[in-house]
Amino acid sequence: MTDSLAVSVQPTAGEDVGEARSLAQDAWRSLRKNKIFWISVTLITAFVLMAVWPSLFTRTDPTFGDINNVRDTPSGAHIFGTDGQGYDIFARTIYGARASIIVGILTSLTTLIVGGVVGIVAGFYGGWIDAVVSRITDIFFAIPLLLGGILFMASFPNNPQSTPYLVIVGKVVLTLTIFGWPSIARLMRSSVLQVKPNEYVLAARALGASPLRIIRSHILPNALAPAIVVSTINLGGFIVAEATLSFLGIGLTPPAISWGVAISDALVAVRTYPHILLFPSLFLSLAVLAFILLGDAVRDAFDPKSR
Repeated sequence: MTDSLAVSVQPTAGEDVGEARSLAQDAWRSLRKNKIFWISVTLITAFVLMAVWPSLFTRTDPTFGDINNVRDTPSGAHIFGTDGQGYDIFARTIYGARASIIVGILTSLTTLIVGGVVGIVAGFYGGWIDAVVSRITDIFFAIPLLLGGILFMASFPNNPQSTPYLVIVGKVVLTLTIFGWPSIARLMRSSVLQVKPNEYVLAARALGASPLRIIRSHILPNALAPAIVVSTINLGGFIVAEATLSFLGIGLTPPAISWGVAISDALVAVRTYPHILLFPSLFLSLAVLAFILLGDAVRDAFDPKSR
């Protein structure tokens, strides 16, 4: 009878063992191979350029209305046509990206900051602090985003003649932040509760690290990724919410230019001149789709179960 020999295979001197990668490095390696990620990044880059540098796409003044060319169909002079005031729809669509993208990005950042701080405090300290903060979060979470936004903006209407543009944009961002942070707070609290029992956190406590240092060095870096992913997905929803409020006439109002304002103006003659509604709606849909696709790609990249 021959004895079975257990052979352990060891890497040779010239064999590449490979180096350890962090979660972020592993996620980036997965994203680079994802076509959806690059499509969304390309679209988002185009929309950001429209917001930051609209003259790169058109030199037409979006506030110049030619009464001799009202509701013209697409042509060589006006590739998207003109609207009911004689404004060039292409120029209005390009310049409309600025307000919509600014509102979406600022609202996502503010909800991430407010919700992140609230969720970290509730999850880290626990006890009565967690109970009080969670109940306050539930109260705001029970109010639908659009309904709360409509009530708030209707209570504090804008004056198009005297209200500055930045104040109008800031009011929309504030409104969406007030009713949009609870989802981030609940997600952040859940992430903190998962990270808090880990050995490195317990070791930091045993070594006498302050709560602020533990949160900054150990809790936040390991609990922030899910909140960032959800904030990216929510960005598209905030753009839609801004467009809805502007469509109802209580969000961004003329002379401010946004896709929501353009869609609202187009409904007057949508049946006879559908091109007035088509192009702002198309750009709005593409922007929302791009941010949602980006959020989905980042979420899949940071989720080991999906690979």
